[in-house]
Amino acid sequence: MSPNRNKDIKSAARILQVFIFLIWAVMFGRIIQLQILDYEKYAPMSKQNFIRQEFVNPARGLIFDRNGTIVVENEPIYSITIHPASFDNSKIPVLADLLQVDEENVLERIMAAQQYSWHRSSRLYSEVSFDVFSNIQENSWQLPGIGHQVESKRHYPQPLFASHTLGYLREATREEYLSSDRIRLGDKIGKSGIEMVYEDYLRGELGAEYLRVNAYGQTIGHYNDNELDIPPEKGYDLITTLDAEVQALAEKLMEGKKGGLVAMDPQNGEILSIVSTPQYDISRLAGRLDSEYWNSININEDSPLFNRAISSRQPPGSTFKPFMGLIGLNLGLITENTEIYNSGAYFRGRPYRDLADPGDYNLELAIERSSNTYFFWMMDQIASNGHLNSWSQLTKEFGMGEMNHIDLPYERIGLVPDSTYMNTNFGTRGWGVGDLMSLGVGQGMLSVSPLQMAVATSVIANGGYRVQPHVVRGVSYNDGSTNYTNPDRWRIDWIQPDHLQIVQSGMRGVVTNGSGRWYSNLPDIPVSGKTGTAQNPHGRNHGWYIAYAPSDNPQIAVAVLVENAGFGSISAAPIASLVIEQYLKGEIERQHVLDYVLDFNPREDVPDEVESEHDVEQMIPETEVEP
Repeated sequence: MSPNRNKDIKSAARILQVFIFLIWAVMFGRIIQLQILDYEKYAPMSKQNFIRQEFVNPARGLIFDRNGTIVVENEPIYSITIHPASFDNSKIPVLADLLQVDEENVLERIMAAQQYSWHRSSRLYSEVSFDVFSNIQENSWQLPGIGHQVESKRHYPQPLFASHTLGYLREATREEYLSSDRIRLGDKIGKSGIEMVYEDYLRGELGAEYLRVNAYGQTIGHYNDNELDIPPEKGYDLITTLDAEVQALAEKLMEGKKGGLVAMDPQNGEILSIVSTPQYDISRLAGRLDSEYWNSININEDSPLFNRAISSRQPPGSTFKPFMGLIGLNLGLITENTEIYNSGAYFRGRPYRDLADPGDYNLELAIERSSNTYFFWMMDQIASNGHLNSWSQLTKEFGMGEMNHIDLPYERIGLVPDSTYMNTNFGTRGWGVGDLMSLGVGQGMLSVSPLQMAVATSVIANGGYRVQPHVVRGVSYNDGSTNYTNPDRWRIDWIQPDHLQIVQSGMRGVVTNGSGRWYSNLPDIPVSGKTGTAQNPHGRNHGWYIAYAPSDNPQIAVAVLVENAGFGSISAAPIASLVIEQYLKGEIERQHVLDYVLDFNPREDVPDEVESEHDVEQMIPETEVEP
């Protein structure tokens, strides 16, 4: 071998030695950086290669009635989860086949989970059947990143119980879970009723568990004997003001009808029963969405999702007359002895019809016999003397035409017009006294909900106090303590006791001698009430009834609206009286009234036109007419 070639070999070997040294130096330096200099940064990341944090959903709080009866509870369900970083998208066909869903749907959900968090597990499908759950468990070896959770969904011992009040859960939208640190992708949250209003109390706090996973992203056990796990905190329970037995009866009485009912304690505003019909089956919205059912109730022309008890806007008809009387007394337009003659109609440019018998009427008798003339005359005086705004303000103080702030969503205020409203809608010279006359008998532009009428009735019943209606009595915490609500109650200072007594006597007379006597007069409990029939330009008139009992010590106030059912005396009044009977006696003794209500069909049992209250009486079987 020549000296030059030997020299070249030695040079190449030296270069190789330097190169190898540099490589080892870089590797050693990198090890020093990772293990020592950047330990705090990379140590947690390295653990994530074999430890995975999984969130554990808490059980949602239970809901009870006022007597401790469970009305909403939980039942276990299986959910399938995904850890996007560990999942192999080539396994989508296998996963879709096991889940028995379309591949496109699986891909869509996986993409949503990836966008939410690449390194955290998310719920992929909720409420899968046990067979599907078992199949996925058996095939977990070929589904890296796919896991499961045992969760819960709402269960209702009575499926058609207080659906509008309790409310339903739906999956949170992207905006909702991105804006909250307590809501994750796939979580269900309250979308209506008290489930929505008290979401923060019912939800509970997430827990966490740390799991060991293998190289395929599959769980192989708990880490460190669960020492790092954080148990979930159950949501708080709600104690409602509802009486389950009264609620069940009220819903039975309203079945097959369209309208709303509110029964409340007039002393403190506790809602004893609240019904809106037609209802929807809340149990069918409890778990995975039944799309067919959901679409059917959304397109139903009777709008079963609409809460008529707190959101409807209908004229109150003659049930407004007691409040009109208190306003007239306060404004000095009438006294206890003021008498107005009813000739069968009140004339103000045109005749305004009166179904009450001709004769002289004072306020008490006008309420008892529901004389329109008396209240037409009073509204004439109010409008002619520029008292419209005073009338509007006094009316609103009863709870009409403004929010009553019940702890339910979607309450509507109704309408109590004033001069500003009239000017805006008809022009400053486009309206006059004639446009306001119907307000005196609860017609025209005046509109209210059953909730508003129940609150207003409570004012008369409790001696002039406005109470705040509420459905939740208290929140029961996990430590056993309970925080009870403290709703507002305030005196309406312009209502005088002697004025109230006149109106109360008139309402008592409605039940003993007037249009409420047929079905509302309980044998051993004094009841005070007022019937009403609201004219409906779009079809059959609406029936109203307001009442409270016992008259001398009121414990319950009720307002009932039955749409398109004709006179309130034969449509709404029997329903209210049975609710009162159930609450105060604990049972229904008047079986003939119960049978009548259950068989009542507005389309068949009420003629389109009725000339007088005497015609109504002819519709009542003789055995059911009170002497």
